[in-house]
Amino acid sequence: MKTLYIVRHAKSSWGDLTLPDFDRPLNERGKKDAPIMAQRLLKRKIQIDQFVSSPANRAFKTCKLFCQEFNSPLERIMLVDELYHAPKDTFYNVIERADNRLKSIALFSHNPGITDFVNSLADDVCIDNMPTCAVFAISSPIQHWADFKTAVKTVLFFDYPKSV
Repeated sequence: MKTLYIVRHAKSSWGDLTLPDFDRPLNERGKKDAPIMAQRLLKRKIQIDQFVSSPANRAFKTCKLFCQEFNSPLERIMLVDELYHAPKDTFYNVIERADNRLKSIALFSHNPGITDFVNSLADDVCIDNMPTCAVFAISSPIQHWADFKTAVKTVLFFDYPKSV
């Protein structure tokens, strides 16, 4: 069984319009929401074997805040350049390359690709927009991540900061 946790980066700041998009930091709400969402996963007794993130500042910082809540060393974060504004097929490519010893992966990235990817995972999924810091969880009874794209999948949950 393999489980994927897909996380959109937390709310970012538009305070400095001279910053390149890649370098935008989290705003105060984003810094607050990321630990809260990580705690919600911990309350579900979720374990994450690998954290995979876009290297963009806002995604990487969101991932680091999740790692802190999970008491996971930051060295367990794998930065994947292709996840910065990735189209849905890139997500599948990244997953297919994952180490088969990993049972669970948390993947941090951006819209619009992350919403497109989530909507491609199962016929009954229809999300207009992955909100900032949203977590979409899905599992599949596979042994190899390379089989993920075509495998039968079960949606576990969809959660986001304002859903409470």
